[in-house]
Amino acid sequence: LMRKRVLVKFSGEALAGADGYGIDTQILDYIGNEIKELVDNNIEVGIVIGGGNIIRGVTAAADGVIKRTSADYMGMLATVINGVAMQEALEHKGLSARLQTAIKMEQIAEPYIVRRATRHLQKGRVVIFSAGTGNPYFTTDTAATLRATEKKVERREKEKTKK
Repeated sequence: LMRKRVLVKFSGEALAGADGYGIDTQILDYIGNEIKELVDNNIEVGIVIGGGNIIRGVTAAADGVIKRTSADYMGMLATVINGVAMQEALEHKGLSARLQTAIKMEQIAEPYIVRRATRHLQKGRVVIFSAGTGNPYFTTDTAATLRATEKKVERREKEKTKK
């Protein structure tokens, strides 16, 4: 019996809470509960998180002081920070979670490898995909679509940021 597989995309701002920046642990806790409910219902879960609560590449490059490519890499690093926080929140709930990055940083996370990610999902682990696609000029929405296609997910859910 094939289990359902979903990919959830969160904006970085979703983690920020009332302040509009940084990471609100109460929100992390809430998201952790929501993800746990999916896993408890035998659904394989992949997660993509943006980095806008920390920095947005487009905004950082707006005045020309920081080149667009550098600004986008800074944004990718922000998604890794959010991924570490999400992994902690999920493990705090007793879930098994793996953080994978499109940019190698072995001390923090596994490199993104399609087969490894698939195996983690099959074993019931939540996989958090960070650093976007690893390429400048592409948003985490693009990364979410790419990962969903590679993972053959049934549904891709995007959380809407409340403005």
